[in-house]
Amino acid sequence: MKLLRVGQPGAERPAILDDRGRPRDLSGVIDDIAGDVLSDEGLARLRALDLQALPELPDTMRIGPCISGVGKFICVGLNYSDHAAETGMAIPEEPILFFKATSAVCGPNDTVLIPRGSKKTDWEVELGVVIGKSASYVPEAEAMDHVAGYCVINDISERAFQLERGGQWVKGKSADTFGPVGPWLVTRDEIEDPQDLAMWLDVDGRRFQNGSSKTMIFGVRHLVHYISQFMSLQPGDIISTGTPPGVGMGQKPQLYLEPGQEMRLGIAGLGEQRQRAAQA
Repeated sequence: MKLLRVGQPGAERPAILDDRGRPRDLSGVIDDIAGDVLSDEGLARLRALDLQALPELPDTMRIGPCISGVGKFICVGLNYSDHAAETGMAIPEEPILFFKATSAVCGPNDTVLIPRGSKKTDWEVELGVVIGKSASYVPEAEAMDHVAGYCVINDISERAFQLERGGQWVKGKSADTFGPVGPWLVTRDEIEDPQDLAMWLDVDGRRFQNGSSKTMIFGVRHLVHYISQFMSLQPGDIISTGTPPGVGMGQKPQLYLEPGQEMRLGIAGLGEQRQRAAQA
């Protein structure tokens, strides 16, 4: 299934794509795409619906974040071997974890605001993992049972704030609009192998990132297991699993976003995003 949320910010309604790719209104069935809806049982109830009996929504409506009320936005740094190589950093022995503020979450096609004082706002296409069932100290063999599905994320980053201003990475990752999520939550049954997904990102029509989740150092299964050793994971939490090479910081010379530029990005089977940058 492909689940989404449509409508103006703060007033999104839950929806599902039918077999023609048209959004159907789920607001008469569920309150939102969150909580128990993300469990295996909740998703099974949605899977059993007659989609043709649901109201059809205009496909011109704004698409919001595909998950409501994200509790934790957990990110994994340097998790692609080829991205680590382009940064000149050593491959980590364990996953590098940091947080992105949940106030950064926005729709997949919303305007991205370059923060005041920014000189180095960068892009990162990433595979997002959405938790569907609470997880604490989960064995690796059972980790995928706790995954509801996957989505596209642009882990937008201000590199000077992240690396040159002291402290942790969160300062460079958390500006408003720095977390486009969606367009869809694609349930895990539709993705045969999350470690074999093509992913790409263009800026103004120029391809910068052209990679695959094959080059992840730590795969989805291990990440869910690993993170659950340090904190409980709850339904609706998002894990952003790292980016392949081609970020602006890795260019020679380095390139960063300017107001008016457009990013387009996508992951095979998970849809596409499109954002224009503007000055905050």
